[in-house]
Amino acid sequence: MSSATPHRLPLAGTLRLGRPSDIWFKPALSVVAAVAPPNLTLLALRRLDLAMYTMAGSLCALYGHNRPYAARARALAWVVLGMVGGLAVALLAAALTTNAVVLVTVGAVLAAVQKTVCDATRIGPPGNVVLTFISSASLFAPQTTGQVPGHVGLAMAAGVWAWLVGMAPGLLRPHGPERRATAQALNAAAAYADTRGTADGHVRARAATAAAIHAAWQSLLATGARPDRTRRALERLLVRAEVALAAPADTDPARLRAWARDLRGTGRVPRVEAPRESADELLGLAAEQALPPRSAWHSLAPLAPLAVRTALGCALAGYAALALGVGRPYWALVTAASLYQANVTLTWSRGVQRVVGNLVGVLLFAALAPLAHVHPAALVLCCLALNFGAEALIGRNYWLGSVCVTPMALLITEFARSQDPAELITDRIADTLVGALVGFVAAVAVTNRRAGDRLERALTAAERAREHAARLLAEPRPEPRAVESARRALAAALVDLRATADAAAGEWWQRALPEERVVLTEQAGHRTLAATVRCQGLVPQDPDSPQAPGRDQDRDRVRDPGRTTEDIRP
Repeated sequence: MSSATPHRLPLAGTLRLGRPSDIWFKPALSVVAAVAPPNLTLLALRRLDLAMYTMAGSLCALYGHNRPYAARARALAWVVLGMVGGLAVALLAAALTTNAVVLVTVGAVLAAVQKTVCDATRIGPPGNVVLTFISSASLFAPQTTGQVPGHVGLAMAAGVWAWLVGMAPGLLRPHGPERRATAQALNAAAAYADTRGTADGHVRARAATAAAIHAAWQSLLATGARPDRTRRALERLLVRAEVALAAPADTDPARLRAWARDLRGTGRVPRVEAPRESADELLGLAAEQALPPRSAWHSLAPLAPLAVRTALGCALAGYAALALGVGRPYWALVTAASLYQANVTLTWSRGVQRVVGNLVGVLLFAALAPLAHVHPAALVLCCLALNFGAEALIGRNYWLGSVCVTPMALLITEFARSQDPAELITDRIADTLVGALVGFVAAVAVTNRRAGDRLERALTAAERAREHAARLLAEPRPEPRAVESARRALAAALVDLRATADAAAGEWWQRALPEERVVLTEQAGHRTLAATVRCQGLVPQDPDSPQAPGRDQDRDRVRDPGRTTEDIRP
């Protein structure tokens, strides 16, 4: 059975505050540590007019805080290069022309490229928004070709400093990101165990646990192929989380939460015994070989509609701002760029959050402007405080972080020269409303019919992964490493299926989605996933238990190839 996707624009919960991130203080402190030295140095030299260029490099410190340090080093280096590259293109365009229409067009193309690359590489928050803010603002900075190398050099120097700031915590807590990822998986598994696998909300809790475990494995694998003692201890804890996913009714949630608490700080990682002597076969190489790397085209092709939306929406927002006579059309461009999420429904929610946050933010700017005009040092300190506040609050809800981002962006324009606050406020409100409206209209107009195709591919991949695992389970003595590899592949396929289904459900103007097939595929997949865990001896075989996934069921599935996934009912 399929049903048409409803066209709804939700408001309930859009502005609701969530819990702060476990590491909310890390990006907040990092950005202050990255921004303060360059800005204070320019203040001492009385060259705050150059702060916009150093800010480009300093803001790279916002990225990569959830990545292990080996992976973070590479990711931050690419972020710095991407930031400086976008800045260089923007400054060169500003030096070559003052035609506002041309500059808006360049900014829209840059925004689309930045959005596509950030989504394809899954760089994580703050995504493309900071990159687009810097490049778009730079397009309208007075510039000559002779000044471009020096300004780009300032950004690169600040970017190197931001890289060092981002890597510095690794000296004190080298396994911090992996420990956090493992703790999140254990807490998610405990929440699923609380449901005993049958209570209300168990389906969503199961999907969240599978995603958390998959993310934790990816975090561990990103550290490299050579495991150390700490990594192996974390792997054993993750196996315990997988056991909880397979047998929630036989799991003690309190123990999982206790292990998660012990992973905080720099104390010793809890040592747990392997569920069986051969459990070492589950760890290390087999997990790394389970998921082949995706090609660049495989990552970029599904993002084509989103890239078109971004380019068109940003361009039209900038042109509309110019037509209205707004002096800073790049604010409308950046507003439009910040809206685009995985689907139209999420884009609408982000638009509401952006508008509310910006409107409250201009009120905060009106209150701070007199203080910032007292002395250049006060201006720098205000920007530092707002940088901290933005990163500390944005994890609770995007609109709350925007309350600090908006006055910070307005104050940055004051580095070059003092400006009329009323004019800035008027322009910002106009650009926010224009950018949000035009940007959302572009999201609705540019259909993403590929969402349904992606869902079909995700369904096929999950079904094939399940078939492969079931065939191994049907063998008299399946090879443990092959079962482990199949288990990893099936887990990844189920996580991708849930994410793809959620994204497709919020997309408009597409054919009806196979919702029942998704549900049945997930149910059958998770039963087979649990069967692989039991096959490996991680939990006791108990055919009479209501939680037992039924290995015979998987064997029957292989012996009767005419049966489909839909035939296997919960």
